[in-house]
Amino acid sequence: MHSNPWVLITGAAGFIGFHLSKKLCDSGYNVVGIDNLNDYYDVRIKESRLAILKTKPEFSFEKIDLVDYKGLQDLFSKHSFKYVVNLAAQAGVRYSLTHPHAYLESNMRGFLNVLEACRHNGVQHLVYASSSSVYGANRKMPFSVHHNVDHPISLYAASKKSNELMAHTYSALYNLPTTGLRFFTVYGPYGRPDMALFLFTKAIVEEKPIEVFNNGLMKRDFTFVDDIVESVSRLVPKAPTADRDWSGLAPDPATSFAPYRIYNIGNNKPVELLRFIEIIEEKLGKKAIKKFLPLQDGDVPETYADIDDLVREINFKPSTTIEEGITKFVDWYKEYYQIKI
Repeated sequence: MHSNPWVLITGAAGFIGFHLSKKLCDSGYNVVGIDNLNDYYDVRIKESRLAILKTKPEFSFEKIDLVDYKGLQDLFSKHSFKYVVNLAAQAGVRYSLTHPHAYLESNMRGFLNVLEACRHNGVQHLVYASSSSVYGANRKMPFSVHHNVDHPISLYAASKKSNELMAHTYSALYNLPTTGLRFFTVYGPYGRPDMALFLFTKAIVEEKPIEVFNNGLMKRDFTFVDDIVESVSRLVPKAPTADRDWSGLAPDPATSFAPYRIYNIGNNKPVELLRFIEIIEEKLGKKAIKKFLPLQDGDVPETYADIDDLVREINFKPSTTIEEGITKFVDWYKEYYQIKI
């Protein structure tokens, strides 16, 4: 009997980790999820996500911090993971301005431990979360994985760019197939409480002001979480191979002579922030009290993903409209917090 492949998902109690764990369990994988359940945001929402995952027989959970290399080694010796998806990270651009050390620990040391564990345990493909924030000061739209990304404007972005460099090194030195995914503003049910959609919805419901940065002149390529996990689940079994056409004379940042790839995962349709707020207002049937503020340090005015490489590779294009996505989030929010409007 052919047994189901084992996959490790780090950050499984997180927003994307939760949705991906559910998807992979339903797609015939045995999923081991790890998370350190830190209190960067309300731990109760992480526990709610885990409670749902624990109802699935294919899922098991261990509380491990990526910085704990011994704990990680013990876990790898217990299971033979075919695939690893690294979604554990200290998230958030703004938090990185005030808590820089958290990013070095989790996003760099933690990721190094994952790379080492994969290298020593014959993992066939490491997929890891990068971020659209790596585009930093780039202004050429849409953002392409073939563009140079050497001008980050937050430590969070720098830590994600570092992950891509570290992964490339392991792909080159140890032939470890790695795929980096630059996620573009992911949103949806069970989303992170520090993200705009959650903050805005909560404030509007409670009739408190919302902070509208750059005086509302922001555009984001908002990507619904179901489109993200569909993309990731299709990429997991597709380990990259060396690009035979790659040349050091004209180095393409998205591919390599090593088994290494980078993809954008975005909706490919930027939405103006004021329109985004308008849809939330429509779905809640309440108006927002807007407090207009300048652009924040570390933030970029616009994001827009070129996803041609992704679509070619997995034959899938994220397509959930912002109206559909926000409706699903607001419905979840009202049910989860038992709010009658």
